[in-house]
Amino acid sequence: MALFPAFAGAAEPGEPPAGSSDCKVRKDLDWLSNPSFSAEDALLLHQRTTEVTSLIPEKSPLISRTTSRSELSGESDTDESLKSSSKKRKKKKKKHHHYKKTKKKTKGDSSSSESDVDTNHIKDKATRSGRNNEKEVATNLDKKTSNLTGNRFVWLDDLQPFTTETFRVDKKPDPANWAYKSLYRGDIARYKRRGESCLGIDTKKQCIIWDSSASKRKNLQRQPERYFTKNNVKVLNTDGIPVVSKSSPSCPTAFIPVFQKETDDSSNTTEVNPLGIYDPSTTVWLEGKGSKSADYELADVQQTVQEPGININSILMTKVEEHNKKVRENPRDINAWMEFVSFQDELMRGPSPYASKEEHEVRRKSLKLILEKKLAILERAIESNPSNVDLKLARLKLCAEFWEPPALIKEWQKLIFLHPNNPEMWKKYLLFCQSQFTTFSVSKINSLYGKCLTTLAAVQDGSMVSHPLLPGTEEAMLAIFIQQCHFLRQAGHSEKAVSLFQALIDFTFFKPDSVKDLPTRGQVDFFEPFWDSGEPRIGEKGARGWKAWMHQQEKGGWITLKPDDDDDEEIDEDQEIKDKTLPKWHIWLDIECSREARHWLPWRPDKAKKETEEDCEDPERQVLFDDLGPSLIRLSNPDLQRQLLYSFLQFLGVPCTTKLFPSNLYIAMDENNIFDSMLSDEKPLASVDFPLSGFNSIGHMDTMLRARHHIGHYKEGEEFIQNVFHVLFQLFSGKEKSDLSISWLQYEISKIVQYLQTKNKRKLKTQGRKSKKLAKNLLKAPDNRNDLSLWKLYAYLEWLLGNIDDARKVFDTALCTAGTGGLKSPQLCSLSLLYAQLEVELLESLEGAVMSRAVHILTKLTESGTYVPYSGQVLPVNVLKARKTYEHALEDYLSKTLVSGEDRVSDADQLVSLVGCYALFQYLTVGIDAAVSIYAQTSEKLEASGPQKCENTREKLGIQNFPTALETVTLMHTNLLRFHMKISVYPLNPLREALTGALNRYPSNQTLWRSYIHIQRKSHSASKARRFFDGVTRSTNSLEPWLYAIRAEQMRKKLTETVQRADVGEIHSTIPETGLANRIVALFEHAVQTENGTNCPLLWRMYLNFLVSLGKTEKSKGLFYKALQNCPWAKVLYMDAVEYFPEQLQETLDLMTEKELRVRVPMEELELLLEV
Repeated sequence: MALFPAFAGAAEPGEPPAGSSDCKVRKDLDWLSNPSFSAEDALLLHQRTTEVTSLIPEKSPLISRTTSRSELSGESDTDESLKSSSKKRKKKKKKHHHYKKTKKKTKGDSSSSESDVDTNHIKDKATRSGRNNEKEVATNLDKKTSNLTGNRFVWLDDLQPFTTETFRVDKKPDPANWAYKSLYRGDIARYKRRGESCLGIDTKKQCIIWDSSASKRKNLQRQPERYFTKNNVKVLNTDGIPVVSKSSPSCPTAFIPVFQKETDDSSNTTEVNPLGIYDPSTTVWLEGKGSKSADYELADVQQTVQEPGININSILMTKVEEHNKKVRENPRDINAWMEFVSFQDELMRGPSPYASKEEHEVRRKSLKLILEKKLAILERAIESNPSNVDLKLARLKLCAEFWEPPALIKEWQKLIFLHPNNPEMWKKYLLFCQSQFTTFSVSKINSLYGKCLTTLAAVQDGSMVSHPLLPGTEEAMLAIFIQQCHFLRQAGHSEKAVSLFQALIDFTFFKPDSVKDLPTRGQVDFFEPFWDSGEPRIGEKGARGWKAWMHQQEKGGWITLKPDDDDDEEIDEDQEIKDKTLPKWHIWLDIECSREARHWLPWRPDKAKKETEEDCEDPERQVLFDDLGPSLIRLSNPDLQRQLLYSFLQFLGVPCTTKLFPSNLYIAMDENNIFDSMLSDEKPLASVDFPLSGFNSIGHMDTMLRARHHIGHYKEGEEFIQNVFHVLFQLFSGKEKSDLSISWLQYEISKIVQYLQTKNKRKLKTQGRKSKKLAKNLLKAPDNRNDLSLWKLYAYLEWLLGNIDDARKVFDTALCTAGTGGLKSPQLCSLSLLYAQLEVELLESLEGAVMSRAVHILTKLTESGTYVPYSGQVLPVNVLKARKTYEHALEDYLSKTLVSGEDRVSDADQLVSLVGCYALFQYLTVGIDAAVSIYAQTSEKLEASGPQKCENTREKLGIQNFPTALETVTLMHTNLLRFHMKISVYPLNPLREALTGALNRYPSNQTLWRSYIHIQRKSHSASKARRFFDGVTRSTNSLEPWLYAIRAEQMRKKLTETVQRADVGEIHSTIPETGLANRIVALFEHAVQTENGTNCPLLWRMYLNFLVSLGKTEKSKGLFYKALQNCPWAKVLYMDAVEYFPEQLQETLDLMTEKELRVRVPMEELELLLEV
């Protein structure tokens, strides 16, 4: 019998071939013959297997599959071995039950016949041993034959009669092969690959790349983590491990000494340690002796490994214990509680010192968790300090993160009820209510301001006995009053804002003596009849004041005089629409801006024309006493009274020498003119920058794209300002009156500067005539004839108008009449400095500057004699004498102690003028380095002695942003460097260093920031400027660094786009800058999240304008509503939205009406005007 029955026809070994034709075939099949195969053994095996099968019960087919060598050895062991193997097989079947089930499905035969099961079992056994396979084949042979017809699997043994059809062809297709790229993975044999090679390929020319997803995953896991991954960030945030020497003393040293133990046998160690750099244990190991203290070293290593985690945790736990100890031992220490609250941020950044190793990984650090911990600490602090306001304010600030507005307002009301005498709390409460969009309305907030001032006035009078008067209340009341006026101006209610100022000035400066001893509310009751009497008020023609009206009433009333007939500038409504073909939104904006500019004064019925209150076309233009009565306050401090006047003048657009806005002035900042450099770019030396930047004056409410329509005011407004000055001149005399005259002339100069920028020659000429006429009239007044400050401004006015010869005549006349004060006269120094600066700016280079008119002016200043006009030459001897005089004068001023008060302010002005004159003199006669050394010497001296005194003076005078001497000197220093770089070659670094040093000291100085971004725009690399801006924004709460950082990036973006869009063919950008738009957006996002930036309308307007310029309309709409959530009172935001989103005109107007903002042109009126 053949080993393979299908090849039974093959010749046995030793037999001759059947035919010569089949010789070759039989020779190829010789390998199929097995000489060791014996048919008798096979039959005997078959017989034994049949006997074993007869002993097995029919109901357990699985046992038939578990035959082993022990079964063949004897019948006595057969039953036991079968039982044990069947138990094992059952356990295995339970374990892989699911796998067996799927395996049966893949075979295609749903029946579970014995032959199928046995066939599978034979295949499994074949992998284990060939001998077992033979036995099982013999066992199931008969069963296979009987089930041949119903089974897909056909064995070659069963097809002995059909030798010609050796293989069966399955013609049934598998549709899965069309659907998938490869065979089903279950049909492919699994194997483990050993190595990456393959047999049969030429290794020099061929290779196989074995792709495996598992190996990829392993490689990905093995990649080192970068520093920004979660685990590494956690490590970076933790404190470092302090390294100390155990044997060193407790005090820290400059370095950690390395101690070495001296060994007894030094001669042996020199061979292995010739340089002496190894420690003793390493030296012993190198000698091959082994370490005696191996156990100790192992313990030390383990301790070192465990130290970092323990150290970090111990540091944090120590800090927690320290904070707890502080607040436990001294619960009244407010700073300790605040530090404990801020420490929670540090604690949450690192791993928790109380968590186990598992909790370290799963710990979730959410913002809410930090807030709740801080809130719990603050509540404990408030329990210990129930009367402390700072803790309660900090708690409310935290609660704003997760409380609803109504709940927050209730908490605020409780707090205000408990502390009605605290002005700082009132300020924060007003700002909070003003910036809540859901509950905001103009009337509600205006009445809240009135309630605040009424309450504080009652505290000031002493009528509220339960709460004492806190220091600084009067200054805070004035700040709140000015804030209220700006709030009304921004909301569009200009008439109410102007009426408030008119009423308070009358109430303060024209108060009758008979009511001065009454409490504030009593005085207000007496003031109401005057206000409602129809008498002219401050700024109106014929205004005499409350006091004169009261005296006349006691005598029997006024004698009415017939007023002069004036041809008023009447504007018909139909003339407001110049072009009806424009879009409706454009026409609405034109009329709205026009009425804002013309109708900002309150409407009063004209008795001469027999008008009554019913004749007013717009009832909103009338102001009732109920709207302003609660806001009237008493100001007894003369400095505060003066501050009120200058605040009103600035409100009208008149520039003043100092900023007088309240400390939270950023909520009133809404004008984009803070980046306008006036003439400082063209003429850096003698530029005049008025500190009114960033605030819209009354009557100006334009969109970002339209800019200002007109300069100054219309005829009615200019007459109002003129009347205000005439009334104020009656109140003051001497220096105060001179200061008012200077302010008026500065207002005229500011209009001329704006006309110069717009290059409107016709209007410039007209304005020049008016301004010169005013200057001459002011100088004709007896008090002002010898006022050098007014002469200086008049000469500067002529110089700006281009009349240089006339200006020189004015300067020379003023210097000749000034007398022989010399360097001791601050006004003479200031006049000579401006004259010299204007002359220096006419120079094209420094060649021959020693003989220039400027040197003559500065030399004559040091001489005690009368001024002699320039004759064309300067004697060298006079130059040497002047230098010595300047040097001695400067040493005297720097060595003498500066006194406080007004004398100190005067001394500071004189020092600034002296330093400016001396530095300019040295610049013209020696060079730029000599001038810079003078500025450096002065700045160093002022830094050492001045800042604290300056701050104290600022507080005493009650004036915010009072310019210090150091600030002015720094400004002059940078201006001189800028001028020198303009006319000659000079490195940029000294100027940049001077500006950065000054801006670190004065981060809110807009003039310095304008100079900085002006020089930075020439720099190819922006990295230095970006680092500087980032450092300043981190160190200060001022908003100016953010605004100018954004402006610098916008200028850079504009420059880049200009270079890339140039129409000169192929462009290779010299400034390869990408991502600027994203950088600017990021700056805006950070800026609006700051404390001062959140409620700044100007910042939101700039952000909205930038997004619209990028073409992101949908994002811009979302940002507009986000801006309204923080600044719902700013009418300019709504007007910008009308220009950016014209299709939402009606929706925007409805929103303004709902929030009670002033809409001067309702949509119904606009449609009527368009129909006419």
